[in-house]
Amino acid sequence: MSEAEADLELVRRVQSGERSAFDLLVRKYQHKVFGVIGKYIQDYAECQDVAQDTFIRAYRAIGNFRGDSAFYTWLYTIATNTAKNHLVSLGRRPPTDDVQLDDAEHFESAMRMKDVATPERELMRQEIEQAVTSAVADCRKSCARPLPCVKSMVCPMKKLPRR
Repeated sequence: MSEAEADLELVRRVQSGERSAFDLLVRKYQHKVFGVIGKYIQDYAECQDVAQDTFIRAYRAIGNFRGDSAFYTWLYTIATNTAKNHLVSLGRRPPTDDVQLDDAEHFESAMRMKDVATPERELMRQEIEQAVTSAVADCRKSCARPLPCVKSMVCPMKKLPRR
């Protein structure tokens, strides 16, 4: 049985109401979907959310899957559209160059597909580094002063004359 036939069989089982068959499809394609989405969205948590949305949309629409194309081709289209829609909903423009399906099949994780060394990320990293460095310096200044101990605070009170 070929991979396409196995996928089609799992799809038929999902269409007949067997939810566990969809779990198998998710496990099989989750890394590929995450990789495709990672090309559009740089934030790991956002990628997870969009991947989850992708599989939810695929599950809801699986009744319409006819098998004219491979399941992954269909899922890839849903993932791409979901990622682009997510960016648009946040007021960001999706990239103009799409990941080709043939290229996307070779990537197992988003880390291989996305360029994390963008100027915006570098600026954010520098700002965070400055904030942390400043906070540590402030902490050192306040910690450099010796704290009075309880004994030194109580003893001067004993020396005061009583009325």
